Amino acid sequence: MILDLVVIGTAVTLGPLHNSAFILLLFSRRGVRQGLAFLLSWLANLVAVIALVVLLTGGQPPARHSVPSTAAITAKLVIGLALVAYGAYRHHRPPRPHGPPRWTARVDNASPGAAAGLAWLLQPWGLVAAGAATVVDADLSTPADWLALAGYCLLATLSLIVMETYVVWAPAVANARLNALRNWLGRHQEQLIVALSLAAGLWLTARSVYQLAA
Repeated sequence: MILDLVVIGTAVTLGPLHNSAFILLLFSRRGVRQGLAFLLSWLANLVAVIALVVLLTGGQPPARHSVPSTAAITAKLVIGLALVAYGAYRHHRPPRPHGPPRWTARVDNASPGAAAGLAWLLQPWGLVAAGAATVVDADLSTPADWLALAGYCLLATLSLIVMETYVVWAPAVANARLNALRNWLGRHQEQLIVALSLAAGLWLTARSVYQLAA
């Protein structure tokens, strides 16, 4: 479970779409407040999904080869195959000109509530669902699994935490470097989406096939 959560959390935190949006929010008039609202909403979404899974399982992993266990593994397999297919589709489709999304023009006047809603919209829900299927195996009677779940949430939010902290402590330097990062993400967005989709998808597919066959 832990290794799967590390892979999923890393894929989530490196996603170019939400990181680009977060940098735009940090450059707005109330940047730190907007960024904090986005960050907290992002983290709350992850925690809420985990809490729902734990509520359904009672904090105890299902027996191996039981119907719930097989269903969770099958769900990860389906998500993995979908990610591979999506990555392949994005890789082979003709290049398209990328303009800024319409909402970017309204970032300066956005409320913290709008920033929080944007975090919900930009959450990579396919990967979050894969994380939820993995959390089914969590045993909350052991401190190690509590730490694993907390670590997963923090890892999936790490890029946002680092950028928010950077802007608070060194705003002048952070603005220049984060603007350069946003430009780089914009130029390499397609490659990043393809790479992350294929990497996470192949991992989930291979792991799920192994678990079903074991």
